[in-house]
Amino acid sequence: MAVAYSETLRHNRLDEITAAVGSSGLLRIYDGSRPGFGGTATNLLAEFTLADPFAPGATGGDLSPTLPSDVTAGASGTATWFRVLQSDGTTTVMDGDAGEAAADLILNDAAIVEGGTVSVTGWTITHGNA
Repeated sequence: MAVAYSETLRHNRLDEITAAVGSSGLLRIYDGSRPGFGGTATNLLAEFTLADPFAPGATGGDLSPTLPSDVTAGASGTATWFRVLQSDGTTTVMDGDAGEAAADLILNDAAIVEGGTVSVTGWTITHGNA
């Protein structure tokens, strides 16, 4: 059986993500194989500026980031993973899977075409045993 945490602790840990992202963090979408945390990125397909704050307070064991505005893709490829960085563009906060379904970050279409519109349509971060 997995470790269980109180809802208060789960929320505090999730809210630390918002604090770590800080003001106007960046969301980058990539293709290819996701590296280990903070590893060398693959082909950058699109970049979003994130809301300030990144998310309202966690509830029910979930953190629901404010979905960023649509952007224009800078390159073509199949989105497979994402990275969230602080606004400095160098400090990695988190990496995760990206796609159209059953991914950490849901996009309107994983097949990204340079010059096309890229939309984040769903994004929920869940802390264990929620």
